[in-house]
Amino acid sequence: MTEPTFRISLKSRLIFWIGIGFLAVSCKSLDPSASLPLPVVPGTKSSLNVPLEIPFSTLTAVANRETPSLIFRQRGMDLGNGLVGDFAFSRNGKIQLHALDQQRLEVVFPLKIQGEIGLKPGGLRNLLQTKVPINQSLAPVFVINPQVQSNWYLGISEFELLDLGGKMALSVLGIELDLSPLVRQEIRRFAKEELTSKPNLLALKPMMESIWNQVGKPIVVDVEGKKTGLSIRPDSVKLREYLQPNKGLHLDLGFQGQVQIHPATAVPSRAFPLPTISPNTDASNRIDLELPLAFTYAELDALIQQSFGGQAIRMNKTYVFQAKQFRTQAYGDRLGITVAFTAVSNKGGELTGELFLAGQPVYDPLTQVLRVDNLDFVMKSGSAKAMLGTMIKKGKINKQLSQRMKMPLGETIGESLKGLQGRLSLQTSVANLAIQGLQIVPIGFYPTATGLAIPLKATATTAIQWK
Repeated sequence: MTEPTFRISLKSRLIFWIGIGFLAVSCKSLDPSASLPLPVVPGTKSSLNVPLEIPFSTLTAVANRETPSLIFRQRGMDLGNGLVGDFAFSRNGKIQLHALDQQRLEVVFPLKIQGEIGLKPGGLRNLLQTKVPINQSLAPVFVINPQVQSNWYLGISEFELLDLGGKMALSVLGIELDLSPLVRQEIRRFAKEELTSKPNLLALKPMMESIWNQVGKPIVVDVEGKKTGLSIRPDSVKLREYLQPNKGLHLDLGFQGQVQIHPATAVPSRAFPLPTISPNTDASNRIDLELPLAFTYAELDALIQQSFGGQAIRMNKTYVFQAKQFRTQAYGDRLGITVAFTAVSNKGGELTGELFLAGQPVYDPLTQVLRVDNLDFVMKSGSAKAMLGTMIKKGKINKQLSQRMKMPLGETIGESLKGLQGRLSLQTSVANLAIQGLQIVPIGFYPTATGLAIPLKATATTAIQWK
């Protein structure tokens, strides 16, 4: 061996052992077999708050549609002077609504009174069987205080008759009768017995359940070929209501609950039941849904293989690195990926081995790209030459890996969960509700013992079109 050759060989050996030393230090800081504590996956909680401005035109339309034509009947009413009457009180035209303040509602109720008046049994009744027909119209004005109870019933705590809206007077058998006081008395009696004394006057829950069964029915979403069932379990429903003079009824409807996941083949067939109503203090317009999503490591392996399999990275002037197979695992709060690779030489040589990478998945909402931060790697290869070459070019390879380990997710998430927007939108006989500005982004990546948990957050606002 000549002296120049010896020097070159000595230099190569020094470089080789320096590389091995670097690798040993790296292996100490990044041990693929290390058992590191796993992060705690946060629970997914969801909430929405919808401010509803229901105009009086809509309230009036609902009142006229839901109020029956016949209000009540009264038979054998004692009118004095030996007279009795049978009456039917029915709606006669459109009801009008007007707010006096935030709690009290003034109602103009067109009323038709039909029936007949005759003599009491006995005496002249046996000689005179004639009855006088009655057909008169009034427009009573009264004030009520409607309230929604915690058990989903509507009640009326106050009733005050302000004006009868006309006079009911007639002549029967030469007797002049003013029946207005009796009509006032009869309306007040009906209100006391049938309205204010019944806190559970009108059941609202069936109507709300028909809406909730549409919004809250479990659905199946598809994210990158993974079908997952989602259902909403409501923890609380909150409500604040008040009247707005010259505008209508304002409702702040709030909801809090949890989105649960189910196997796509075992999705519940119906929505969870609604809880009782509690007071609301939130006036915002917002939808914040947190959706649990998880991929097993086998599913994640297939996704990474699809995105990065076969990509080439030049190690130096001679070798090109090609990833062949991926195997993922938890590595503390980072995701560990073992990459089986082949390094092909432009001189015809080929090296094989395994590379272990660990990095923190991070989602950039501006670019809608999933990238890997804090990326580090070590070489696991039977070829010392491959290990040495990698260590010498470690900075370059690290940079290229960081640049290439990116996955666009914006379109994927948007397309996969677009059914969520359709489910949250609904059409009813009263109004149409639409979702505006829906955005869905990952809020974290949490390696677990079985896979990668990726909670998603959906945010939006609501828009209401009243009929």
